[in-house]
Amino acid sequence: MKVDEIRGMSADELTEKLASLKEELFGLRFQHATGQLDNPMRIKDVKKTIARIKTIQREQANA
Repeated sequence: MKVDEIRGMSADELTEKLASLKEELFGLRFQHATGQLDNPMRIKDVKKTIARIKTIQREQANA
């Protein structure tokens, strides 16, 4: 996800998206551990998106 897309979301949408990304990251880590993961770069992308969402949530909380 791009930063502009994330900034356009409401606080509730950000919370929901964050929860779904954390679940996805858990699944990806599990697949990686069992050797079933096709694209290991997906883990990096999900982690970066989680960080972006948390950063924007923090910015909105401080504003």
